[in-house]
Amino acid sequence: MTHYKRPGSRLRRPFILGLTGSIGMGKSTAATMFEREGVPVFDADAEVHRLQGPGGALVAAIEARFPGTTGPRGVDRQELSRRVLGNRHELAALEAIVHPAVVRAQKKFLARHRARDVVVLDIPLLFEKGGWHRVGAVAVVTAPMWIQRKRVLRRPGMTNAKFKAIRGLQVPDRVKRARADFLIETGRPKSETHRQIRRIASCFHTQ
Repeated sequence: MTHYKRPGSRLRRPFILGLTGSIGMGKSTAATMFEREGVPVFDADAEVHRLQGPGGALVAAIEARFPGTTGPRGVDRQELSRRVLGNRHELAALEAIVHPAVVRAQKKFLARHRARDVVVLDIPLLFEKGGWHRVGAVAVVTAPMWIQRKRVLRRPGMTNAKFKAIRGLQVPDRVKRARADFLIETGRPKSETHRQIRRIASCFHTQ
C-alpha cells in the first residue's frame, strides 16, 4: 500500500477518494469492503446498470441511437457491447448518452453525504476519462495478470478477443499503479485485502 499523508481535520468534507482498477482486478470486492468500514461508495457501474435496466432513464435514448439493443429487460448489454467495442465512434456516441447521467447521479450522492469525512467514487475509467482531476486521492485495485485473466474469462459471454479489446481501452495496470496514492492488492487472501482497506479508510477520519 502506498501511504498518503494523514489529512486530519484540515480536509474539506467530504474527502473524495477515487477507486479504480482494470477489468477483473477486484474493484467491486474492494468497494464492498469500504462500505463495511462505513464509507459511503458511489458505484458508477451500478448506476449505469440502473439507468439501463427495466424502465431505466436511458433505455429510450440508447434504443434511438442503437436500434435493437433494448427490450423488456432494458438494455441488452452484450448486444450493445458488440456494437460499440472496437468502434471508437460508436463508443463515443454511447458515452455521450451515459456519462452526463452518471455525473448527475454522482453530484446527488456527494450532496447527500456532504457531512461525512470521506466518500469513495468507484469509477472504472477514472484515469481514462480524466476523473482523477476531481478526486483528492486515488486508490488502484490490482492483481497479477494471470489472476485477472482467470477472473474475466469466467464471466458469461467473455472471450479472449473481447477481453483483449476491453484491455485495449483501459490504461495499463502498471501505469495506474505508478499513479496511485494507494494500492489495494486483491491477489491475496481477502482478509489481507480488507486490512489494507481498513488502513486506508482510517487515514481520512477527522481526529
